[in-house]
Amino acid sequence: MTPFMGELLGTMLLILFGDGVCAGVSLNKSKAQNSGWIVIAMGWGLALAIAIFAVGRFSGAHLNPAFTIGLAMAGQFPWEKVPSYIAGQFIGAFLGACLVWLQYLPHWKATEDTGAKLGTFATGPAIRSPFANLISEMLATFILFVCILAIGANKFTEGLNPFVVGFLLVGVGLSFGGTTGYAMNPARDLGPRIAHAVLPLGKKGSSDWGYAWIPVVGPLVGGSLGTLFYYAVFGS
Repeated sequence: MTPFMGELLGTMLLILFGDGVCAGVSLNKSKAQNSGWIVIAMGWGLALAIAIFAVGRFSGAHLNPAFTIGLAMAGQFPWEKVPSYIAGQFIGAFLGACLVWLQYLPHWKATEDTGAKLGTFATGPAIRSPFANLISEMLATFILFVCILAIGANKFTEGLNPFVVGFLLVGVGLSFGGTTGYAMNPARDLGPRIAHAVLPLGKKGSSDWGYAWIPVVGPLVGGSLGTLFYYAVFGS
């Protein structure tokens, strides 16, 4: 398997499980409806662990353009590989969202809340304040990447690292996710947002393109700063 396919399939799995838990919690007549934020946080954490297990040996399981660019800026990843990794991540995110749509096919028409439909695919702010929302995404991504790199520097029992990273994401979601839904990944938000815009969901309302730049720019800036900070302070 090529690294491009690894990133595509890994990001597809991430979104399939991650947006899948959002759909289960949010959509009408789902057996998991209203099961709460802790379920969403656990679902995303397990999604990340599964995706890393699946493709880590093929591509390193970046699964996030912000992580790929941050590593390249820190001199830890070759710039010539960045475009193919990012392409795989965005394509995989879009395909994962399409599979979630297919899995919950009869529930879209059963759900009248257009915000719940959009929230299945993409993130949004609890309180709309562009500056504060941008800071939230930057800070959460900064912390996530510093901690991921710190975890990678430790010698865990072989095969345990993905679980630890998954539980890190659970912690980040519980502690920092309440403000913006903790996108922390341009592909995770933009790919499914495009899917929301093009898929037939019944009455679905706006894809909220006015907000869409925040979960792209915030993670890119915060992730790059976090990666540079880690290698400057902790070393290679």
